[in-house]
This record gives sequence, C-alpha cells and structure tokens, in this order.
Amino acid sequence: MHEIFRIHSTLSTFWWILLGVFFVIYIVLDGADLGAGVFSLLLNNENDRAAVMSSMAGTWDANETWLVVAGGVIFGAFPLVYGSTFNYLMIPLMFALWGIISRAVAFEFHVHAKSSRKFWGFMFGLGSLVAALFAGIALGATLLGFPMNTGNAQGIQVANDPFVNTVPHFSGNALSFLSAFSIWTGIGALIAGGLAGTLYLCARFEQDDPIYQKAHKSATLFSFLALAAVVITLIWSYAIMPDAAKWTGSGWFGWLILLIAILISAYKMMSNHAAHRDFAALLWCGAIVLFMWGGMWATNFPYIIPQTWTISQGGNPANDLAILTLFMTGFVPVMITYNIYQIWVFRKRITHLAGYESH
Repeated sequence: MHEIFRIHSTLSTFWWILLGVFFVIYIVLDGADLGAGVFSLLLNNENDRAAVMSSMAGTWDANETWLVVAGGVIFGAFPLVYGSTFNYLMIPLMFALWGIISRAVAFEFHVHAKSSRKFWGFMFGLGSLVAALFAGIALGATLLGFPMNTGNAQGIQVANDPFVNTVPHFSGNALSFLSAFSIWTGIGALIAGGLAGTLYLCARFEQDDPIYQKAHKSATLFSFLALAAVVITLIWSYAIMPDAAKWTGSGWFGWLILLIAILISAYKMMSNHAAHRDFAALLWCGAIVLFMWGGMWATNFPYIIPQTWTISQGGNPANDLAILTLFMTGFVPVMITYNIYQIWVFRKRITHLAGYESH
C-alpha cells in the first residue's frame, strides 16, 4: 500500500510540473498574440490592424493548442480540480473562451470580408482584450483558493462512511470569483500582454515601418507599467496569501536569487529594447514570465489550488495517472519541436503592407 501511495505521489507531482510547463508555454506564446491583438485596437488604419493579424497568421492556432493541452491535463490528471474549477470560475472562463473564439472567427472572416472587414478587425482586438482580462481574473481568483466545504452534496452525514463525509464540495456562488485582487490580476494580465505583444510586433516588423515605431514606443510605456504592476502584485500577494510567507522564511535565500534573476531579466529586456535588439528583448521578456510563473508554482507547492487541493488530493488514482503518462508524454517534445519549427519558418520581418495582402 505504501508503494502505491508513493507512485501516486510521484506521478501526481510529475503531472503538476508538466501542467505548469504547459501553462507557461501558452502564456509566453499566445500571451504575445493576445497582447498584439489588444495593441491593434490602438491602430486607426484597418490595413495596419490586418498587418498585425498577418504577423501571427502562421502560428496563432498552434500557440493556443497549449491551452487545450493544459485543460486536458487538468481533466485527465486532476479531475476533482477540473470539476471545482468550472463551478468557481464558470463566468470568467466563459468570457475568456468567448474572447478566444471571437479571435479565431475574426481571423478567418477578416481575410474574406469586404463590407464587414472593419468589424472583424475590431472583434479580433476585442476578443484578445476580453480573453486576457478574464484569464487574469480567473488566475487571481484561483490564487485565493476555492470556497469549499466538507460533507456530501446534500449536506447529509452518512454513518460509517468517512470518505463521503469528508469529500470537499464547492460552497460559493456564481460571483465568488470577484474580488479586488482578482480584478487587479485581470488588469495586470492586460498590462503584461500589452508588453509581450508590442515586443513581439517589434520583432516581427521592419524597424523603419510605422507599426514598428508605434509598437516600440508603446513597449517602452508598457515595460514601466508592468514593473509597477509586478511590485504591487508581489506586495499584495505577500499580505493576503499564507503561502507567500515562504518568501521570507528559512528558504529566503533561494527566493532572493529568483528575485535577482527576474530583475536582471527585466534590465536585459529593457536595454535590448532600447538598443532595438528586438528578438533578444522578446526572449528576455519570456524569461521574466518563466521565472515569475515558476516562482508562483513553487510558492503554492504542495497545493495545486492554494489552500484547497494538494497535488496528491487532486490527482487521479495511480493506475489512471500511469496510463496517462504512458500515452501522452511522448507528444510533448513533438509539440515543442513543431512550435520551434513554426517560429523558424515565420521568422522573417514584414511591413504594414502585409495588411493589404490579406484584403
């Protein structure tokens, strides 16, 4: 029995790590696409907005695949978490999904539209904004933990059945996800997306192009806004989250090293951006996301949902996890290789004239 528990703990932790990897890949890749979509709302010329869409036409759908994979991992490896998530976060996830779908539809319709081309260009930007905002709200609400209680679904205590009497059940309502902190994380997600999106556009457009020049100026502004947002979020998190006490606990030196790595990455991002080394600036921005996401994931350990589900509690039985591991992990290097290949194929810079080609 002890061996079964050990295997279950190991496999649950393995999938928890992979889940974090899938999420951070999605945030780095599609976060830039979403941010570029939000930035497109600031462009008055519809052909410029079309050029922004053209810059990601070859990669956006593969980038979004990582979100589907992450959702599949939660469903397959952590079904209890999956069930409670869609109770607690139904509204923000619904809006985020609507934004993602609107973006996808706008991509397809904008190319063929004539009289409605401006409408679909606007829907591309609006869908990007809504998806980023509500995904950020959902993240903030998750970090605060799910409102749960014990007892069976009817609240009836069953004699001699300790499992039924102690299974947690969602105890909130449709608006429980709303709080000052979750709204702030939604705003923070928009700021972070704006930074990633404008850095991405700088890397994709010729440096003498009007879109590049607008994106370059905006990225400078977003970098300072993002720095302020990070400081506010860290202080707020430390004040309200029990697990954040780790940052100043016995392992404080490790967290200090992580903070220094983040600050160095931020400096390298801003200095490369100022020197118009655009792809390097984009990579350093990705490093910041990687460090911060990894820090958040480590802060929450051993919980998959803070103060709600531990990794082992939320995990599927060991035999199910073993089957999932056997059949699914082989796809991960294939997907990563495909993403790298796409980025290589579509690495060439474009100009605002690409918007006319899509008309």
